[in-house]
Amino acid sequence: MSSSGLTVLDYKALPKIELHAHLSGSISRQCLHEVWLLKKAAGETDLQDPLIEMPPGKHDYDLKTFFPLFSSYIYNLVNDAPTLRYTTLSVLRDFAEDGVVYLELRTTPRAMPAAGLTEADYVQTILDTIADFERSPEGKTLRTKLILSVDRRNTAAQARHVLALCKQFQRLGVVGVDLCGNPAVPLDARRLGPVFEEAREVPGLGMTLHFAEAECSGGDAELDALLAWRPDRLGHVICVGERVRREIVSRKGVGLELCLSCNVHAGMVRGGFESHHFGEWWKVAGAVVVLSTDDVGVFCSPLSNEYALVAQHFGLSRADICGLIRNGLDVIFGGEEEKSRLRDVLWEA
Repeated sequence: MSSSGLTVLDYKALPKIELHAHLSGSISRQCLHEVWLLKKAAGETDLQDPLIEMPPGKHDYDLKTFFPLFSSYIYNLVNDAPTLRYTTLSVLRDFAEDGVVYLELRTTPRAMPAAGLTEADYVQTILDTIADFERSPEGKTLRTKLILSVDRRNTAAQARHVLALCKQFQRLGVVGVDLCGNPAVPLDARRLGPVFEEAREVPGLGMTLHFAEAECSGGDAELDALLAWRPDRLGHVICVGERVRREIVSRKGVGLELCLSCNVHAGMVRGGFESHHFGEWWKVAGAVVVLSTDDVGVFCSPLSNEYALVAQHFGLSRADICGLIRNGLDVIFGGEEEKSRLRDVLWEA
């Protein structure tokens, strides 16, 4: 029994909202292993077994080791339509089994030239997989929307292409645009700013930004530029000074996607879970905190465990936990119809 009066199984049973989950980072090691076995048997890969490349129990991927894990390994294993579909289905099943009832999954559109897939084909494959899952018995409780990500390294043309894909697939389930990527890469806000300002004017399209993930991306010039884009939500929000903090608080209703296990295991915060900035934000009026997993395949902490962690380290009661989940409803990108469904689901908990 935890300090909230909930058992571990109770956290799993609670209906939950997940708003900051990267598709490729949410693939379990077992699923990657299954893909590897099939490709190895077909002579289609010379990559090392994922269970060796990412051994069980290893969660301490920092900024230097985290991003190469994708560019040099996962993207080379998930490199065609069948594996994209297989891994996406696995991710959806895992979230549904963990009690997630609404999921905004984000991904950077990837062309797979050797497999004959364009970026648009990539997005379409994911959306088709989501639709198929929602029609299945195992997908009846989970609704999933898609956010397309612009990498901070992108050229203006690449960013505009992502925005064009958002518009193209908006009626099929794309609900937002994201800024992501290695925070150690300098951000050229003048290059990408016009694209996000254009995105701000697209009716029904939400905007979320990876924000102050590290000291190298927490300078006032960058944070002021990002806030000038008028985002709906901010991810991580780690390295912020008092002035920027006041600015965030002044923007009533801005969603804060906080990811405890990712931040602690990756060394993005100091002092362990009890020092995580969740403790500073969750009671702040005007800010809407939403617990998220970020990359559950890498850091191996499902959303139910993130709620168990805040109960353990910050003393949240059952009422606090349920209120935290329900407050996230205010900042989803899924529209009023989805909010109406979730009100019924979440208020039954």
